[in-house]
Amino acid sequence: MRTFDLSPLYRSTVGFDRFANLLDQVLTAEGAQPAYPPYNIEKTGENAYRISLAVAGFSMGDLDIEAREGVLIVKGGKAQEQGENAPVYLHRGIAERSFERRFQLADHVRATGATMENGLLHIDLVHEVPEALKPRKIEIGGMKTIEGRRGNGGKARADA
Repeated sequence: MRTFDLSPLYRSTVGFDRFANLLDQVLTAEGAQPAYPPYNIEKTGENAYRISLAVAGFSMGDLDIEAREGVLIVKGGKAQEQGENAPVYLHRGIAERSFERRFQLADHVRATGATMENGLLHIDLVHEVPEALKPRKIEIGGMKTIEGRRGNGGKARADA
């Protein structure tokens, strides 16, 4: 039994509601996440990532990828063939069952494309930090003067 009480986090922080909700959601859904299809998440560059899902038996038309509200949703489903043309399996080891896999994306992470190669669906992601959020250098200006006087603490000079 793994339960965590996040109420101290809510009491002592301001503006971290989304983070606390995300942490709570991950901890409660840990056991509920299906194991099919298997996947890898790899870092391909400084701000680039790739999710690879093993989707053997699916064609590009059987798959749907959608990104909304910080969640990447990958769905797959195959229409079951029926009638005379339906295959008769002696052993069926390739699952080809319908699935829906969700990935929580961090802020400013977006999908840039998807490819399918050798039974693997590759989804490329990039983390793009907006200019307004990037660190910037603040220049330090020279000393400001009051009425043209400098360095004498505002007192009149004796030789003036």
